[in-house]
Amino acid sequence: MEMRIIEIKKPVEVNVILGQSHFIKTVEDLYEIIISTNPNAKFGIAFCESSGPCLVRSEGNDEDLKSLAIENALNIGAGHSFIIFLKDAYPINILNGIKQVCEVCSIYAATANPLKVIVVDDGEGRGILGVIDGLKPKGIEKKEDIEKRKKFLRDIKYKL
Repeated sequence: MEMRIIEIKKPVEVNVILGQSHFIKTVEDLYEIIISTNPNAKFGIAFCESSGPCLVRSEGNDEDLKSLAIENALNIGAGHSFIIFLKDAYPINILNGIKQVCEVCSIYAATANPLKVIVVDDGEGRGILGVIDGLKPKGIEKKEDIEKRKKFLRDIKYKL
């Protein structure tokens, strides 16, 4: 058995959602959720099939993001995992819809941060053990940090 850390390759401005599902129709269902929730979102999806032909299935409305999803899905190589790359939208805009897709089992990460995926390989298959999302804390929030947080949330229209 071998454990690896796979670094997700992505541009800084792109968000990523990593999860696990259980059925071949995942890519189509995720496509429908994203496009119906935010028609302006640009995205690419890749899903690692874990039985039969064991192919990486993909969909999306942006070829660069779709290629990025395929490349990262192949690098992760964990059965029934899916990865979504997203521009012109935030994961918060689509995450609840994704969680409602009946074949989605779990979400490991939804972030714009640097992301690393911890996988284990037993020679026949791979599984995701967890993720490293961003960096370690550098301190405790102070009064000026609270003010910056509140201003930021209002600047991006997530709070009144």
